[in-house]
Amino acid sequence: MRETATLIVRRGNAGDAATTSSYEVPYTPGQSVLDGLRFVRANLDETLSVRHACINANTCKECMIVIDGKVEYACTARLEPRDMVLEPLGNKAHLRDLVTEITPPDERLEHALKTGVGKVAAGA
Repeated sequence: MRETATLIVRRGNAGDAATTSSYEVPYTPGQSVLDGLRFVRANLDETLSVRHACINANTCKECMIVIDGKVEYACTARLEPRDMVLEPLGNKAHLRDLVTEITPPDERLEHALKTGVGKVAAGA
């Protein structure tokens, strides 16, 4: 019988009560938690929201989540053949499921629109 990992994911939209979904994924030594989440999205639940831009490179910092109570990168944290609890970051604005706001406030589009940052000067 093949080993599995169970990902217990805190889910929900910003402002709504959180729910929990549990996903059983195939386990192979060396896989990352991000590999498990990508399996869930591809095979079990395409509605699960998770942010990532790189694969196992630890360079983009976008897949940072809470894994078993500890802040880690999903791309470098190892998937284990047991129950693993995954939650969004608690110190960032929650958007949906495991996705939180990661852009600094002064780099967001709404800030630029309010402050005029990026406008071309007249006559330039």
